[in-house]
Amino acid sequence: MTTGELTRLADAVRAGRVSAAELVAEALSRIDQHDGAINAVVARCDDAAERAARVVDAAVAAGRDPGPLAGVPVLVKDLEDVKGMVTTQGSLLFVDAPVASAHGTVPQRLVDAGAVIVGKTNLPEFATEGYTENLVFGTTGNPWKLEYSPGGSSGGSAAAVASGQVPIATATDGGGSIRIPAAFCGLVGIKPTHGVIGRWPAPDWIDMSTEGPFATSADDLALLWRVMAGRVDGDPGALPAAMLEHAARASQVRRVFVVDRFAADADLPEGVRSPFEAAVRHMSELVGVEPVHVTARDLCGDVDVDDDWFTIATAEHVARFGRAWVEQGLEQMHPAARGFMEWGLRIDVDQYLAARRRRFLLVRSLDALLGDDGVLLSPVKRCRRVAGGWADEC
Repeated sequence: MTTGELTRLADAVRAGRVSAAELVAEALSRIDQHDGAINAVVARCDDAAERAARVVDAAVAAGRDPGPLAGVPVLVKDLEDVKGMVTTQGSLLFVDAPVASAHGTVPQRLVDAGAVIVGKTNLPEFATEGYTENLVFGTTGNPWKLEYSPGGSSGGSAAAVASGQVPIATATDGGGSIRIPAAFCGLVGIKPTHGVIGRWPAPDWIDMSTEGPFATSADDLALLWRVMAGRVDGDPGALPAAMLEHAARASQVRRVFVVDRFAADADLPEGVRSPFEAAVRHMSELVGVEPVHVTARDLCGDVDVDDDWFTIATAEHVARFGRAWVEQGLEQMHPAARGFMEWGLRIDVDQYLAARRRRFLLVRSLDALLGDDGVLLSPVKRCRRVAGGWADEC
């Protein structure tokens, strides 16, 4: 059985080979050294982190186990609450909001497992884009190549982990916000099944958003999944413990499906085709089955899934803040966030409910294809900074 880096760090703290205070000092030093050009970290809580590290070290000295993440530094996406810090959501409209009175669900679970929060990471305004840029903190670059984006909306967290500034940074996903940055930054990430990680308060995109992990290895990803998982009061879809235990058991993959593009009218660029085909071959060899190619039409029929996603997500986001508040704040929003909200302002209840009903048909189609033993492989695009914005490069 392999051991991930997070377990090795926590074991070293518990054994007294390194202190939590030393790990926190190292993380803060790495942020000082490496984050300037990347711009992943938007707020720090050095004093609070140092106090929390001393609590972990005191527990170790007293013979108590601080938990499976003992002393490991963590950054929190600035969409989630950290006690004593402002949750800006990357928006000028929230920079002067009151500080949070308590940690959010996942930050609290990480702290309960012994982790130490050292600050917050950048995101697109309201977490509405697949790249990371806003009018408050600016643009986050990809640590592998700064003129490219780390993705979004959890791009700041992905960039911080990929550049080695911290071992853990939190993420959320309602439309690819964990999976896109993981792919862009060379990490592993998972959007957990709804109900695995209890959600409170209700997310902006009610049936699509959840918190989840990414990491530098599958072992670390599994550990974070276990720490984050669990029900919470108020989430009607939260799974009971018995079902979580069942979900944690890996099922054997017996079928591999491949879709080149979810946009039926777009071809896969040549610069992506070769590495994607190599990845498909590797996956097929790994599980010992031949891949089956499917098309966007096989999966979605005539439904434009992009339009339906925007219909649901934008309408729910407007409803979350209130139509009057959104209309009054449009002028202060980043152009991308403003466009997102303006789309939502145009959606009526019939359009919204029709899109939600079509989602059931799409899920049924995917369930019928994958069953209990299938996986679906697809490529991802990347974003390169250009004059006036970003250009997609699939």
